[in-house]
Amino acid sequence: MTREPILSVENLSVDFTQGGSVTHAVKNVSFDIKPGETVALVGESGSGKSVTALSVLQLLAYPAAKHPSGKILFKGKDLMGLSNRDMRSVRGNDITMVFQEPMTSLNPLHTVEKQIGEILELHKGLTGLDARARTVELLDQVGIRDPEQRLQSYPHQLSGGQRQRVMIAMALANEPDLLIADEPTTALDVTVQAQILKLLGELQKKHHMAILLITHDLGIVRKVANRVCVMSKGEIVETGTTKQVFEKPKHAYTKHLMAAEPKGNPPKLDTKAPVVMEGDDVKVWFPVKRGFFRKTVGHIKAVDGIDVTVRAGQTLGVVGESGSGKTTLGLALTRMISSEGEIRFEGGTIDDKSFKQMRPLRKDIQIVFQDPYGSLSPRMSIADIVSEGLNVHGAGLTREERRACVASALKEVGLDPSTMDRYPHEFSGGQRQRIAIARALVLEPRFIMLDEPTSALDMSVQAQIVDLLRDLQKKRNLAYLFISHDLKVVRALANEIIVMRMGEVVESGPSEKVFDHPETDYTKALMAAAFDLEAAPEGVVAQ
Repeated sequence: MTREPILSVENLSVDFTQGGSVTHAVKNVSFDIKPGETVALVGESGSGKSVTALSVLQLLAYPAAKHPSGKILFKGKDLMGLSNRDMRSVRGNDITMVFQEPMTSLNPLHTVEKQIGEILELHKGLTGLDARARTVELLDQVGIRDPEQRLQSYPHQLSGGQRQRVMIAMALANEPDLLIADEPTTALDVTVQAQILKLLGELQKKHHMAILLITHDLGIVRKVANRVCVMSKGEIVETGTTKQVFEKPKHAYTKHLMAAEPKGNPPKLDTKAPVVMEGDDVKVWFPVKRGFFRKTVGHIKAVDGIDVTVRAGQTLGVVGESGSGKTTLGLALTRMISSEGEIRFEGGTIDDKSFKQMRPLRKDIQIVFQDPYGSLSPRMSIADIVSEGLNVHGAGLTREERRACVASALKEVGLDPSTMDRYPHEFSGGQRQRIAIARALVLEPRFIMLDEPTSALDMSVQAQIVDLLRDLQKKRNLAYLFISHDLKVVRALANEIIVMRMGEVVESGPSEKVFDHPETDYTKALMAAAFDLEAAPEGVVAQ
């Protein structure tokens, strides 16, 4: 007996109007999802995946966005004909969504408890202790350690992976019929990815929940999706069962996606190269305060006595699970947060310098952040963003000279300099990350901390960014501290690796040794989760 689809998208088109120009973002897209089924939308940045998903919940920027054609039928009812009031009863209850960028999706002014409780109260009528108990249960389900302790945490107090888990908890709070997951594991390390996918699989089976999965990770698609729709330039160019699409792709674009992943090898390890950044016994402890007088009762040891050395033309990869202290270590080395232990940059001690004293050195020490959209001001043009550092460190430059520097930096990262007067929202995720790299490069630094620079990017763009970073390193003899949970990207870029867990280094050494012959059980588990893609996480099997 054939099941009726719970969601049917028929000939959906989306146009965006800005000024006098019209962009055809989605063109006559059709697909359906049955109860308990997982359908994956895959494609590169800008292909129309997220716009299609946002259309289902009517979350586009109307009236700038228009639907020249199409229907979106949910349980037989056309969502495009519903009022805003009726759509509010659907969102968060019947259909929920996990967004790609949790830091920009969570309210920075509200605690975790308040944000999840808001949904429970609106749709389930739960308040007080009942809402709290359900919130703790949800946080525990998605793998948040000590969930009771996290209830009063704000988004900025959580790691990227923890924020994404909170988003998933919010989406699952009311046991929806359809979950739209837009890159749900983007910010998660490989072992937690497996846990989250297993969780989604169990909940899907238990509640017969349908999932529309949007992702650039084809390894995940292969394991969890029943059917795949491949999108390119706003159109679905190929569709079929997961087995059909992966084993016998027909369209040239699908074949291109299948072949796209970070390739190549980092330059050979050179232990005689000049030391650029060095840390001895680096510690970052955060006090835990309780009681009326806010007495310190303990410490969270985010970084607990770590030694690091980063050399010119070399890359030190820092890997580990979410919350292991990777980013905290990077922020300590770049003196963005205070720490204990000695830190030296090009032979000079910098751990005793104040924020003001560090300002002259910022030209040589740069950072590329994880979330390119959140780290670029939406109110500034690309020219203003990239030249911001030049206003401080290139005070003698004229406006024309600064624009020439910006043009050179954009060209170096593969962007058209004529786009410098546009704004961040006009670029894809991959292009925004190139802009962030250009902002770091324009000052000609010696050291760059790269904090998950490819985590939000699809596979083919990841490969392009890795090639770009490798070429820039060779050209400028740059020293990289590369923080990532994506071990395939780390393997393509890093000469040396340190593996962190709960603020400590559990294993370190040349990348070939750590990848090919891991010594600790923890490192072996990370490698197995990252590279043994044929072994699907238990419980996550397409039905």
